[in-house]
Amino acid sequence: MTAACYLLSALRQRTRDTRGAHQLRCSRLHDAYASLRSPDFRRILFSYATATVAREAQIVVVGWQVYARTGDPLTLGLIGLAEALPFIGVALYAGHLADRATRRTIALAGTFGILLSAIALLLFTLGDYTAIWPIYVVIFLSGIARSFTRPAVTALSAEVIDRDIYPNAVAWRSSTWQFAAILGPALGGLAYGLIGPAGAYACVSALLVVSLLFIAAVTHRLMPVFDNAIPMSESLRAGIKFIMADPVMLGAMTLDLFAVLFGGAVALLPAFAKMLSAGPEGLGMLRAAPAIGSILIGLWIAHRPPMRRAGVTLFVVVAIFGLLMISFALSRNFWLSFGILIASGMADNVSVIIRGTLLQTRTPSDMLGRVSSVNQIFIGASNEIGAFESGVAARLLGVVPSVIFGGTMTLIVVGWMAMRFPVLRKLKTLSS
Repeated sequence: MTAACYLLSALRQRTRDTRGAHQLRCSRLHDAYASLRSPDFRRILFSYATATVAREAQIVVVGWQVYARTGDPLTLGLIGLAEALPFIGVALYAGHLADRATRRTIALAGTFGILLSAIALLLFTLGDYTAIWPIYVVIFLSGIARSFTRPAVTALSAEVIDRDIYPNAVAWRSSTWQFAAILGPALGGLAYGLIGPAGAYACVSALLVVSLLFIAAVTHRLMPVFDNAIPMSESLRAGIKFIMADPVMLGAMTLDLFAVLFGGAVALLPAFAKMLSAGPEGLGMLRAAPAIGSILIGLWIAHRPPMRRAGVTLFVVVAIFGLLMISFALSRNFWLSFGILIASGMADNVSVIIRGTLLQTRTPSDMLGRVSSVNQIFIGASNEIGAFESGVAARLLGVVPSVIFGGTMTLIVVGWMAMRFPVLRKLKTLSS
């Protein structure tokens, strides 16, 4: 009898311990600041933020500088193409390397390469050259550096926190990017207007130095575990095979690829700023507007429980994004255009958080670099190749009709993808 009582008491205690562990895990999942409690994760966020401010400011300065010299929207598209080609071309090897070497070291080297490209743009501007081809060369080289930095930083940020708080980390990282993307364009536009392009590039270089210092302060130096027997060719294909075998991730990435490829109007903002008589300062505001919306919705999501109808939400927000792009093309009022871009940023960031969370929760840690690099190809193709597509379409159709066409194509893509990927449409939670 005594033994039976002891066994019953032990079972009750184990049940209480299990329930307590489950409650603790749930409280962590709903802790809005769970990932921020990691010092290394905070350092990575600060580095990510300053690098993003620098990049977004540089985009505004380069765009205005090139468009002011040429007046041709196609030259804006060529900027995106110059960055996309190397960015996509070496992405698979960059992911392979991120799963084979210390990710902190790769992030340091990549950030340093981006810093050198900013210094090169400064020297080019100080030299007062009239040709614009050197700008394309520098952007091409910076694309190579970025292709190595992105998968390394993505994998590194996942290494320094527990897996059960990945959704919270993705929300904060996305919000940090968006906050930086608000400050960056505003800084770039104001700096260009007040101290000229050379001064603006000097500010960009200083910010990248700060980013470099933050990533150097990260104490985590774990070498990824990998199988030396796997040939490089097979390792390079592993990320592609993993995504192709997962219809949820494949559908989410494909939807984002075509939606941004057709629907984005960011590359043409210098043309719209001139159309709205806004100047470089106004261009900075328009460039920052989507990020304002993104950070608002990102902070709201970070304080909310996990999504329960993630698949339907993804399709709805992408459709809203397409409608907003059509509205933006038709607007002739600066503040209305500004508000529409804020709303578009809110819709876009919901899809970014869903896709980013799926990537981290459904991917094994030892494959994060390679899978992130494939995701990087999708992002690079949609953003940079999308910028080139926007420039070509604007040259052929005109600036306004090209954006209307892109928004309409986004709506068509949403409908087609909803039928093509029913598993994604029926997805409930983002947990693996």
